[in-house]
Amino acid sequence: MSPGTHRADPHQEGHDGPYVVFARSDGATHAEVVGGTNISDLKRREPKLQKDQDELQRIVDLIPQYILVLDADGIAIFANRQTLDYTGLSLEEVRAGGFRERVLHPGDVERLREEREKNLTGTAPFENEQRVLGRNGGYRWFLIRYNPLLDENGKAARWYCTATDIEDLKQAEDKRRQDERELRQLIDLLPQSVVVLDKDGSLLQANKTMLDYYGRTLEELKATGPERYKRDLHPDDLERVLSERSAGLSDGVPFESEKRLLGRDGQYRWFLFRYKPIVNEEGHIVRWVATATDIEERKHVEERTRNENLALREQIDRDSMFEDIVGSSEALRKVLRQVAKVATSDSTVLILGETGTGKELVARAIHKRSSRSERALIAVHCAAIPPSLLASELFGHEKGAFTGATQRRLGRFESANGGTIFLDEVGDLSSEIQIALLRVLQEREIERVGSDRAIPVDVRVLAATHRDLDTLVAEGKFRQDLLADPGPS
Repeated sequence: MSPGTHRADPHQEGHDGPYVVFARSDGATHAEVVGGTNISDLKRREPKLQKDQDELQRIVDLIPQYILVLDADGIAIFANRQTLDYTGLSLEEVRAGGFRERVLHPGDVERLREEREKNLTGTAPFENEQRVLGRNGGYRWFLIRYNPLLDENGKAARWYCTATDIEDLKQAEDKRRQDERELRQLIDLLPQSVVVLDKDGSLLQANKTMLDYYGRTLEELKATGPERYKRDLHPDDLERVLSERSAGLSDGVPFESEKRLLGRDGQYRWFLFRYKPIVNEEGHIVRWVATATDIEERKHVEERTRNENLALREQIDRDSMFEDIVGSSEALRKVLRQVAKVATSDSTVLILGETGTGKELVARAIHKRSSRSERALIAVHCAAIPPSLLASELFGHEKGAFTGATQRRLGRFESANGGTIFLDEVGDLSSEIQIALLRVLQEREIERVGSDRAIPVDVRVLAATHRDLDTLVAEGKFRQDLLADPGPS
């Protein structure tokens, strides 16, 4: 050690290593740390560090986004000029306790508290949407993104937050949701059923009218998937409808399909479905909208018209022309007076007489003078039909009800619905048919062969026989209650 040199205590506070102090002739000293940091260099670098920090502050303040820095516990320790200008607070006020509760909407503070605290204990970036109070006293929506600064131990030492104003986006979303609600309410109020499908035909939406008909929720309908067609479509329509639907969706053009749907009451009704595609700007189909119109009454009219035309053709083929009853005897006039008396009522009529005496002419005269004269008169010669086929002939049958029943067939009672049916030679009916006929007269409903579903019918029954029914009743071959006229009088 040279003269004038003093070595300091290597453990002196405030230094990170041994140092020497050199005394100069003017009495000044120059200190250097041996093996440590040059204090003079630090002193010279302080102005530059401050300048760099000020420059960084100016840059952060000029960024057109709201920036906030949180400590490891989520407490605000810094905010840029954009943030301070929006909130109207000073940096000291931001750093003060309760900043979050002061500027955030109370509902959002509570809503996000648990989620935020959980995320701040981790190290993964996260985000949320919050309403922030501005200096004008109004709240605006912001998207807050949190990014951590990790220390040497891999823990979050700071959280850097950026806030993006999404108020306009939120308002647009609210407007869109409001428009969707109003549109949904409008669609739900339509008396017509409406469904929305995706481009492949899977169910997306159904209006209230459609859901009420099924008696199920939208989620229940979606959950069944394609299987709902087997459950909701009439078995006779299933194959045809699926084929029409597949072809229509593949062609990508509007199409129609008539189908019977099972309602919440357990009954099928006819609907006309009209499908129309919705395309995007590129012309690709993104949705299908289908409207369903109830055409049950129209179908009944069409079916009744076909049946009446069929009956008319059968009548023309059989009689060539309508035959009037001609005669002047007292006995015939008595018959005609009875015809005029019962014709205007809707009662069931039994016509007795020997073969060839004109029982069917009397039945036609009754029908012609009745309120049902504009509807069909269906004549059934019971004795001419094999007993094994008579039930099917009168009441119809379902597909597969017996060998040879390849499709559903309407019986004569359904064909005569709204009109009159004439059962000739009822004295030859089997006991099973008599029971079924009694139910028609009492309950005004039938069941097709192979079905257990009752079908209401509105038919006036005229019957005739040459047999002595009192004798048949005494012999147990004819039901007494059939002679009691259980129908309307």
